[in-house]
Amino acid sequence: MRSTSSKNRTRRAAKSAAALLAAALALALTGCGGGGDKSSDGGSSSGSSGSVKLPKLNGQTLEVAAVWTGAEQDNFMKVMDEFKKRTGAKVNFVPTGNNTSTFLGTKIQGGQPPDVAFLPQVGVLHQFADKGWLKPLGADAKAQLEKNFSKGWVDLGAWKGKQYGVYAKAANKSLVWYNTKAFEAAGITTSPKTWKDFLSTAQTLSDAGSPAVSIGGADGWTLTDWFENVYLSQAGPEKYDQLAAHKIKWTDPSVKDALTTLAQLWGKNDLIAGGTKGALNTEFPKSVTQTFSGSTPAAMVFEGDFVAANINGDTKAKLGTDAKVFPFPAVGSQAPVVSGGDVAVALKDSKGAQALLTFLASTDAAEIWAAQGGILSPNKEMDQSKYKDAITAQIAKQLLAAGDSFRFDMSDQAPAAFGGTAGIGEWKDLQDFLRNPKDVAGTQQKLEADAAKAYAAG
Repeated sequence: MRSTSSKNRTRRAAKSAAALLAAALALALTGCGGGGDKSSDGGSSSGSSGSVKLPKLNGQTLEVAAVWTGAEQDNFMKVMDEFKKRTGAKVNFVPTGNNTSTFLGTKIQGGQPPDVAFLPQVGVLHQFADKGWLKPLGADAKAQLEKNFSKGWVDLGAWKGKQYGVYAKAANKSLVWYNTKAFEAAGITTSPKTWKDFLSTAQTLSDAGSPAVSIGGADGWTLTDWFENVYLSQAGPEKYDQLAAHKIKWTDPSVKDALTTLAQLWGKNDLIAGGTKGALNTEFPKSVTQTFSGSTPAAMVFEGDFVAANINGDTKAKLGTDAKVFPFPAVGSQAPVVSGGDVAVALKDSKGAQALLTFLASTDAAEIWAAQGGILSPNKEMDQSKYKDAITAQIAKQLLAAGDSFRFDMSDQAPAAFGGTAGIGEWKDLQDFLRNPKDVAGTQQKLEADAAKAYAAG
């Protein structure tokens, strides 16, 4: 993580965070029942005035751009409904598609930027700030940010001494979700703790007749998440920081080790739902639905806490009953803790944009959003009981408890041309590797060539 990396962070800290995750998930899945909905009506728990004062913006229309669609977009708009109620402003949502930086860059250069945008890559925040496209946070937004967020999350939204963003939505990307019926049918009673155990579990599931692992390979970002978890656990946090900053090359032996480890799964068609070809034609939402619905569902799907939103919105499976979760298995001495997030930034220097950022940094917005399900908030002052289900609440507590021992998504730290654009860079290179997991050396060379070009361009 560029903004908060430190050589003083140790493997011991990462091990502690991983242990916290395992304990939290065990607690969440004990007596969790079918979901335990709490305060899901989307209203403010603090009344109409709430915990933060906002200006009246009657007659104004704000445009907000983000990557979300479907259930994620609907949940966010519940938060915007409260903002409208308090300020009188209308909010229009514009989906950016997966190429967020390209979409926004075109809008900005065309003189029609949205008022506020959510950037899914911290590297894009750095690029946009360097171009002068971002407006620094005002005093009210900064006050809410500093009151409600830890230094690590505050620093992630800053660049070169200026505070630009609010990480209002976070993700724990070190989770494996599983179909309990598939595990029961295969006679599996414990979740795998190590990579070796994970591969053994996958083989047992496959032998019992279940497609073992669902992979959303049509969306290259899911493959970067696979790599990052393996790499962080196997190579360690110091190497992770170096590779994230391109201080070591992708031809480094540590990358070879991680790709070789991934090939132990990606190279076995019988363990992947639909085989390699099927995975490359499966987008992320389908990777979830084909794990928890259909006549022959897959047994496991790896991805972040946001999988819960897809389970709730697109399947009949019940969290804690039909769908459970365990930490990404340890490849090295401890399990990884990889996080991601969407940072809200102002692209217009307006009263409305600053008011919206102020609201997004408040506990009020965090609690409304959390109540919808499928989201984690880094807001440490919010009422944790507002989370829609016990699983998400415990994952959120773990994320906060991890402190500085977690690592931010590596591809999200890279220039968008390498780590954040469909069809090119790391996304395509790892898709090609999924297609041919035997070509470790060639994949390394391609990754390094694409990374060198993107980092040199800034």
